[in-house]
Amino acid sequence: MKRILVFGALLGLLFFSNNLQAQDDKAAIKKTIMTMFDGMRAGDSSMVHSVIIDDVVFQRVTKDRQGNTVVANSDFQNFLKAIGTPHDEIWDEQIEFGSIHIDGDLASVWTPFKFYRGKKFSHCGVNSFKLYKTGDDWKIFHLVDTSRKDNCAME
Repeated sequence: MKRILVFGALLGLLFFSNNLQAQDDKAAIKKTIMTMFDGMRAGDSSMVHSVIIDDVVFQRVTKDRQGNTVVANSDFQNFLKAIGTPHDEIWDEQIEFGSIHIDGDLASVWTPFKFYRGKKFSHCGVNSFKLYKTGDDWKIFHLVDTSRKDNCAME
């Protein structure tokens, strides 16, 4: 009987510790993503770069001139340069965290957003992040976003 109780207690601790680790990972993932957006608001390209790998896949799902949906690749270095170049308005991408899925050292995160240049609304959409765990930190290695000017309810 004691063995069953000890085994049950150990099993319970295992499940409890896995749940705590998942909560710690979710908090760290959110921190990584928020660091990127805090860097954008501050115009600090180094801050943005600190959470994204150099060879990140940076893409946008958009419409071409004929109105067809396409996936367009973006240059991460140009993005960093734009962030670090002084501009009059704060670039404020306001996000909500949607689903966060974690499997070991891989995470997938969905974040609906509204983007403002200063106080002026620019566009909205959804970001899809892929991150991987490097020790205690999470790094963004793939980012896809969509963009539109209407139907911006963040659900």
